[in-house]
Amino acid sequence: MSRRTDDRGAAATLGDFLRQETTGGRLLLLATAVALIWANAAPGAYAQVWGAEAGLGPDWLHLHLTLAGWASDALLAIFFFVAGVEVKRELTVGELAGWRAAALPLFAAGGGMLVPAAIALAVSRGAAADSGAWAIPVATDIAFALGVLALAGAGLPAGVRVLLLSMAVIDDLGAIALIALLFTSGVNLAYLVLAVLLCALYWWLHRRRITTPWVMVPLAVAVWICVHSTGVHATVAGIALGLLTPVAPIGDENESAGSRLEHRLHPLSAGLIVPLFALAAAGISLGAFSDALTDPLAHGVFFGLLAGKFLGIFGGTWLAVRLRIGTLPSGVGWGDVVPIAMLGAIGYTVSLLVSQLATPDAATAQIASTAVLAASLLASVIAIVLLRRRGRVHRSSPPRPAPPAAEDR
Repeated sequence: MSRRTDDRGAAATLGDFLRQETTGGRLLLLATAVALIWANAAPGAYAQVWGAEAGLGPDWLHLHLTLAGWASDALLAIFFFVAGVEVKRELTVGELAGWRAAALPLFAAGGGMLVPAAIALAVSRGAAADSGAWAIPVATDIAFALGVLALAGAGLPAGVRVLLLSMAVIDDLGAIALIALLFTSGVNLAYLVLAVLLCALYWWLHRRRITTPWVMVPLAVAVWICVHSTGVHATVAGIALGLLTPVAPIGDENESAGSRLEHRLHPLSAGLIVPLFALAAAGISLGAFSDALTDPLAHGVFFGLLAGKFLGIFGGTWLAVRLRIGTLPSGVGWGDVVPIAMLGAIGYTVSLLVSQLATPDAATAQIASTAVLAASLLASVIAIVLLRRRGRVHRSSPPRPAPPAAEDR
């Protein structure tokens, strides 16, 4: 066997390992632990590394970012590209194709955004109203939540994963829309028009099945640069391109472009991008934990995530079924919705990103991030207990039939 064959085999094995959802969750936890240890053992070195500026290109491109900025603005765009492809696939050719199937996660995601924001505003006594900080607890961390589900959800019906994934991706789309609306100061219309034209070219090239990386990669980079230069948060470029990528085969294709790209980029997203962002964003000093105990904003973020997400997701799901415009996935009962709602309280990646954008200074950002970490870790522990209990119930009893559709009642 040649060395090249061995290298390809090793690369395939590594890729398969990184595609496992438990792997992404474990790497995320490891990166968080490293960031916390690093930030407290050598706070000066941590701040110096991630605060170092790394410019690229001429000044008019505005690509002079810190290393932490590159992690949040550039790398997370790839993460959201993969998320955009996933939600488009589910909503068009997957389990959620059709308005009735999509209604349930839409209501769950809607409740999972509105209720946390309301609780954050109420509990923080208005502190979360400053600079849009109420948006911190509205997002669910897809990688972390799916990792916890894969770790502790043995025996649960497949519909549990489908509902969690679709709900989490939709509310992350909503969170990115909030980022674009709340944290954009002045829009450069010239760059915005150019970004739209380049996105249209990206869509047209896919329709013509011109998908060579030599064309698509520079085009995607150009879209990201234009979106970044508009003043809109650059991760919006990832979502836009993901939603424009075909998820069904065109012509005589055996596999869609979306499936190919998702297969190639998922290991990069789960195994490198999200852990790197956590390494850059989760370096919180121990002093911030004590400060968070008495800070109104931290209280709002904590209870907004832990209580607001659970109540909002469960309530939105119940409302969709009650109004007969949505049905639970096959085999999924209300007892399964409870751990799904708790998994939704794992905010992490996007919540940490919003914490950085919505707070006026580094100290306040650390306090808000502390609340995000605490709520996410506690939600993970509670969800693991609930998932294992539901798994035992499913293994000891026959599968529950799906609730009848509205038109059959």
